[in-house]
Amino acid sequence: MKVAIYCRLSEEDKNKQSETDDSGSIQNQKSMLLHYAMEQGWELYNIYSDDDYAGADRRRPEFNRLLKDAEQHKFDIVLCKTQSRFTRELELVEKYIHGLFPIWGIRFISIVDNADTANKGNKKSRQINGLVNEWYLEDMSDNIRSVLTSRRVNGFHIGAFALYGYKKDPNQKGHLVIDEEAAAIVREVFSLFSQGYGKTAIARMLNDRGIPNPTEYKRLHGLRYRQPKTQSSTLWKYFAISDMLTNEMYIGNMVQGKYGSESYKTKQNKPRPKSEWYVVEGTHEPIIDRELWNRVQVLIAQKAKPFHIGTIGLFARKARCANCGYTMRSSKNKGRHYLQCPNRHIAKDACIGSFISVDRLEQLVTQELNHLIAQYLDIDELEKNIEFCDNFKEQKNRLLSDIAAYEKKAAEYSKGIRELYMDKVKNLISENDYVEMSKEFTTERNRLECAAANDKKQLSEIEKKIAADSDCHKLIEQYTSLKHLTREMVEILIDYIYVGKRIPGTKDVPIEIHWNF
Repeated sequence: MKVAIYCRLSEEDKNKQSETDDSGSIQNQKSMLLHYAMEQGWELYNIYSDDDYAGADRRRPEFNRLLKDAEQHKFDIVLCKTQSRFTRELELVEKYIHGLFPIWGIRFISIVDNADTANKGNKKSRQINGLVNEWYLEDMSDNIRSVLTSRRVNGFHIGAFALYGYKKDPNQKGHLVIDEEAAAIVREVFSLFSQGYGKTAIARMLNDRGIPNPTEYKRLHGLRYRQPKTQSSTLWKYFAISDMLTNEMYIGNMVQGKYGSESYKTKQNKPRPKSEWYVVEGTHEPIIDRELWNRVQVLIAQKAKPFHIGTIGLFARKARCANCGYTMRSSKNKGRHYLQCPNRHIAKDACIGSFISVDRLEQLVTQELNHLIAQYLDIDELEKNIEFCDNFKEQKNRLLSDIAAYEKKAAEYSKGIRELYMDKVKNLISENDYVEMSKEFTTERNRLECAAANDKKQLSEIEKKIAADSDCHKLIEQYTSLKHLTREMVEILIDYIYVGKRIPGTKDVPIEIHWNF
């Protein structure tokens, strides 16, 4: 029997000397599990060890490598210290320990809490363990969220990374102090913008002088930084300048909570509305004085272009430069709209500068989409399967006639009831005759009114079918012979599009479409 050992560092026992070392907890787990495997006479296949990862983190690299190897049945047993080291999520307990592992022929054992899938009698205890671990996760998340909210409200900095221009105060947790080398660049950016320089022009000036952007600056100085996503991440860009010029942190205000996760089960952060941000004034020394800040905000407001709802670009956030992977920006020249890579303007040789008109990109996308439709959709068969009813108008006329007849007859009965009443008043008929006859008239009138109401409902459905019938061929033609795209179609059909550089000597621009289907 081959055994795979899985170890994970829990949040409460971090005691490493350096980040490259195993924690004492991991070392103890390995020693315990190796000893247990030797006692059982099992052959060790591999040790999978995730250090500094939470039990609810599904992105654990060794955890996912273990699952992949388990699916390929490279071993027979998964051995852990406790079930919670494998996962704290009840969903994953059911999916793997009780679901896929038995299918793959994998036995799961955790020593401390005596979980063993070979023992069918303790399945309920494993499920209870999973439920308790799930509660633990939720309670821990609520407690952490409460503590962090309290610190944000009181103006303490709780982020993992200090804002460019500041660094964490080594003598006071949650406090920021000015990093003079970076702060000098921040002051220069504000000053240049106040003098009339544009954001792209400022980025180019900094890049031409070889000034590292915030991420590269932190890397060079051994500070914590976010891993860059693109190969041109060392360059200043338009958005870095734009974000800096509107960040209140530079006037001494602590601004936090711009992003937040919706659940303790996901690490994905989403933007939060400005009304939910935590803003505390005067928590640290400002880099930019109020006079310069106010002057810059006025200029930004003056240069801001009015935004009209519904005018979002056709390929907004969908087109990317094939060379650097950066999202292409829109521009307008002589009434025509274009998409271009912003990196070609921020520094020399920063990027080849992909460029294409929106009209041309729309044409290329519709051509490819029509090709896919023709390849995978049988138009003739589609038209055969659509029911076109030729007698809808005839049915409509018949219903209108019936409704008119019902309403006319019902009106006659209403008139008869009124005449009967007058006859009773004049003593032309007895009280009993009036009651009996008026009851019959009322019953018949109600029946006719009900029949008319039912026919009106049918008439409404028929009119809808007539409208749909007249549009059917147009709809088929619209979605099988596309000439133009809408923003909604782009959003539904396309994940993203890579746009390359125009081929020299031609007007051809290579594109690579990544569909959502």
